Amino acid sequence: MTLKQLYQDIYQKFLEKKDAHQGYDFQHSPVGSATPPAPTFAEKVKWWTLNRPSRLQKIRENRDQQQQDIINLKSPPPAKS
Repeated sequence: MTLKQLYQDIYQKFLEKKDAHQGYDFQHSPVGSATPPAPTFAEKVKWWTLNRPSRLQKIRENRDQQQQDIINLKSPPPAKS
């Protein structure tokens, strides 16, 4: 079998089905890929913000909570008695 004939059947199937294939509709985004919610703050951020450490702490806490929620998806909820 030569290299030219190696994928000939696969390409033939592709060429037969290419007109019948319906492509991805870019107007409708998939349901599963959504951006996670961003933390909100009482004040708008400015370059001279003095509470930067507390803002960063809130962002880290939010990130850690989201990671913990994802980890908890694997384990079943505790049984109620």
